[in-house]
Amino acid sequence: MTLEPSTDREPEEADGDGLRKSFLGHLEDLRAMLIRSGVALAVCMLAVIPLAPRILNLAKIPLVRAGKDPEEFLRVMAVGAGLSITMRIVFWGGLIVSLPLILWFVGRFVFPGLTRRERRAALTALGAATVLFAGGVLMGYLAMLPFGLRMMFRVSDWVGAPLAFVELGDYVGFVLRFLLAFGITFELPVVVLALGALGIVTQAQLRKKRRHVIVALMAVAMVVTPTTDPYTMLLMAAPLVALYEACIWILWYRERKDRRKR
Repeated sequence: MTLEPSTDREPEEADGDGLRKSFLGHLEDLRAMLIRSGVALAVCMLAVIPLAPRILNLAKIPLVRAGKDPEEFLRVMAVGAGLSITMRIVFWGGLIVSLPLILWFVGRFVFPGLTRRERRAALTALGAATVLFAGGVLMGYLAMLPFGLRMMFRVSDWVGAPLAFVELGDYVGFVLRFLLAFGITFELPVVVLALGALGIVTQAQLRKKRRHVIVALMAVAMVVTPTTDPYTMLLMAAPLVALYEACIWILWYRERKDRRKR
């Protein structure tokens, strides 16, 4: 008498270490990842609440560097504006702070399906992603945001529509979305270098597609910038193009080093 194998079991697939996990197991991991990401966002939002007044003061500094007095230029236009501004600061500030943790949780969800080589590349990419995100936010705050504000004010004056004042809630939302967009777009080198480390792309391919990529980066900058003016878009696209060029040279050096070893 022979026993037929059961067909009631969930389909299984192997992970990077040869272990098996069912489809429902992957769904459970996905659910756990989403819960952890939501908890991280909620905790960071709670941590930002007592820092809201300090964050608001920090958001005013680029305006001072752009040549405007925040006390005269920023106005509160509604009775409940204080609560609305606080909620914006808490949400966007919490999202900025929690994004590196969310990326880590996403990486842990992906790890079981990777080989050891791919895991090493992913760990390096996660570390680099955290550094680049922080660098993008810092660069946007210290350099790009004051310059962009100054350019927009000059254009408004030149066209004959000077800005007498700006609603405080709109300004705060603009600043925080601008910094978040800069941090996210600075993740481009992580993606490119990870693909290069896995052998999916080469520096020759990146050079060949340079023109197309520049156009694509301009489109990405246009989509993620919180305003529709071309100056903000160019401010975001310029460092992205520079980072893309840096990726080409890094991959060139790595490929040259590998050829010498062989």
